[in-house]
Amino acid sequence: MTQKKVLLHICCAGCAGLCVQRLQGEGFDVTGVFYNPNIHPEDEYSRRKQDLRKISAAYSIDIIEGAYEPRVWHDAVQGYEPEPEGGERCGICFELRLRNTYQYMLDKDCDFFTTTLTVSPHKNSSLINELGKHIGGNRFLERNFKKQDGFRESVLISTKLDIYRQDYCGCVYSMRQAGRDGRDS
Repeated sequence: MTQKKVLLHICCAGCAGLCVQRLQGEGFDVTGVFYNPNIHPEDEYSRRKQDLRKISAAYSIDIIEGAYEPRVWHDAVQGYEPEPEGGERCGICFELRLRNTYQYMLDKDCDFFTTTLTVSPHKNSSLINELGKHIGGNRFLERNFKKQDGFRESVLISTKLDIYRQDYCGCVYSMRQAGRDGRDS
């Protein structure tokens, strides 16, 4: 029997290890896609992308790098800048990245797609799963990777693989909420 192929949207290497491990444990052939036009500044984007090599090597998966399109993200969330972390802006951001992942899934002839976003205790897994189902129907794998101590396990995997763990979601607004000024350095 041929393994079913899943395209995993990866927000960062710190969240990816646990998700890849679980999906492979379910028997899936996993490919990752790193599409995150929300990440600010570009140095942060590069740092997160760099550690994906460790995930690729540790789990023997291919990782596709999507385009870094901060203007696309800024245009999508325009008018929602004052929203707090977890507000409407985040839903727009999730949807943008999931739609892109769905398109990659179709282009790469994968059977399913899902995302690492649900491993974070700061992310609304129900909303993410609802968006994924709306975009991809039964081709979206609903997961709540934070369940069964998922977040803690992801931290342990990151430590073992010496993976950088950021202190904010990624966008300039979450950076400011984390107490940083959000200016490019």
